[in-house]
Amino acid sequence: MHVGVLTGGGDCPGLNAVIRAVTQSLIRDAGARVTGIERGFLGLIERRVQPLDSHAVSGILHQGGTILGAHNAADPFHWPGNERGGDVSADVLAYARELGLDALVVIGGDGTMRIAHRFQQLGLPVVGVPKTIDNDLLHTERSFGFDSAVAVVAEALQRLETTARSHRRVMVLETMGRYAGWIALEGGLAGGADAILLPELPYDLQAIATLCHEREAEAGFTLICIAEGAHPAGGAMTVQAHLAHSPDPVRLGGVGEALRAQLQPLLASEVRSTQLGHVQRGGQPTAFDRVLSTRFGCHAAEMVARREFGRMVVLRGDACTSVPLSEVAGGSRRVPPDHPLLRAAASLGISLGRPCGAAPSSATP
Repeated sequence: MHVGVLTGGGDCPGLNAVIRAVTQSLIRDAGARVTGIERGFLGLIERRVQPLDSHAVSGILHQGGTILGAHNAADPFHWPGNERGGDVSADVLAYARELGLDALVVIGGDGTMRIAHRFQQLGLPVVGVPKTIDNDLLHTERSFGFDSAVAVVAEALQRLETTARSHRRVMVLETMGRYAGWIALEGGLAGGADAILLPELPYDLQAIATLCHEREAEAGFTLICIAEGAHPAGGAMTVQAHLAHSPDPVRLGGVGEALRAQLQPLLASEVRSTQLGHVQRGGQPTAFDRVLSTRFGCHAAEMVARREFGRMVVLRGDACTSVPLSEVAGGSRRVPPDHPLLRAAASLGISLGRPCGAAPSSATP
């Protein structure tokens, strides 16, 4: 058996741990030959691959990024500059046959899984592994990279608290997460935020100002953790850029600074904002993510050996299982309004940006 492995979309902590687990498991348990596809689907478009063996994946468990490289805009079905209207999928399939691939393990997020599903429909056997720091893939309770991102947010809030306390300031920290608030929610809880603002719960500016006024008198400072997709009630998300040729053309960002500008005239305290950005995606994976990545990789290898194709590994409770790619492709898992962590935040007195007495309600981006 000859199996290809690629890491699609953006980088995140834990990718190398998955590559290591998939490669070692396939070699040891299935006697397979493994080939790494460089820079996601771009490697299949530009015919760039490398052999993977036990030596090649030795010592990479703890390393951030991906030894195979990544590319977040290499969609073979929409590749610019091709005479067939941007569709080079037939060329990719021909190259896969030329390589003699019996299966392809695709590690990525919702966009990557959408592409993987289309190739599965065209006859290329695929197994998916969920990757996103946003934790927003459908049907899996956890994706690797998320825990590492949450750890960065929690540490950043703790560091900001010392400055906020010393200078009696309001500090606003903006996290990643796209249209889902998982990073801000768990990072805000772990980092001791006084307010956590999510895309799923449009915030009320006056409610946040009231919180800051109260803390000016009591504690002297306020920590606000805001997801990049958060927005005021009746308002739009803050868009940083529009990327025409990207699979995710709307680039969010800047809501933390926007909130700072809105709050400052209403408060006596100085308001500062910090945007973490790609710091959340870099560096070494946490121990939790190393273990989860290893479990996902080994389970994916088992699925390949059993020829369970057209499916993605998922975590349900404490067990690895799988779901059809068709149920994952292009979807998004958001924070439900009745999630236990939201109730926990409310019990701790953490503001979710709602007016006093208002019930949470989900919103569509």
